[in-house]
Amino acid sequence: MINPTTSGISSASGVPAEAVVPPVRRPVAAALRALIALAAVTGITIDLITGSPLRVLSYFTIQSNLLVAVVLGLSACRAWRGHRPLPPWVTGGTLLCIATTGLVYHLVLANGPGGFSMTGDATSMAGWHSYANQLLHTVTPIGVTLDWLLLTRPGGLRPRHAALWLLYPAAYLAFTLTRGALLPPASPARYPYPFLDVDAHGYPGVLGNALTFGVAIYALALLTIALDRTRPEPRGPENRISSQAAGPLK
Repeated sequence: MINPTTSGISSASGVPAEAVVPPVRRPVAAALRALIALAAVTGITIDLITGSPLRVLSYFTIQSNLLVAVVLGLSACRAWRGHRPLPPWVTGGTLLCIATTGLVYHLVLANGPGGFSMTGDATSMAGWHSYANQLLHTVTPIGVTLDWLLLTRPGGLRPRHAALWLLYPAAYLAFTLTRGALLPPASPARYPYPFLDVDAHGYPGVLGNALTFGVAIYALALLTIALDRTRPEPRGPENRISSQAAGPLK
């Protein structure tokens, strides 16, 4: 005798198909995401222990890695339990933020001739700081990019998401300028990044720099969306998201 709860009757009665489809656990995806989240947490912890916590938390690098730790940690739990993935705009926005961190560091802040280098002091980049630096600027951006490319379903992003994602960099700019204006002029790292230093460039120069970075981030967001619309579907039992659950069990 056929059990009606495991036949096509479930869809006819209005019960969502996913309510009767057994969860598909993804242990490989869960393990990778847990490692990425752990890398972010480790780098942040090192910086918090070896520096001033309030100062450390003012950096975009730290904030974007906190986002990675939360989002990839949640994604790891959901993959392990076989739950639905987080919304694409969340994972895509996380990718954009951490990719921005990695690209700005390697192309701007670690580029001596560019004029905005922050790596000139060898002592500040030695020891534990060096390990944290590599975790936060290289390991997590690469890890999140690989996770997004290889373990997430494509096609969920839309052009409107690019503008939505710009809200956070804009809020960070407002926070940084407000914080700098409220701190005494002699405060260390009054402005976290050289291109946002009002003392060095004035507000017109800083806003010009911010506009340049904003355009670049928006272009990167549009590129991410375009890539999401064209990249292939991940294959294999560990990568497959259970789209076959759209119909009744057979």
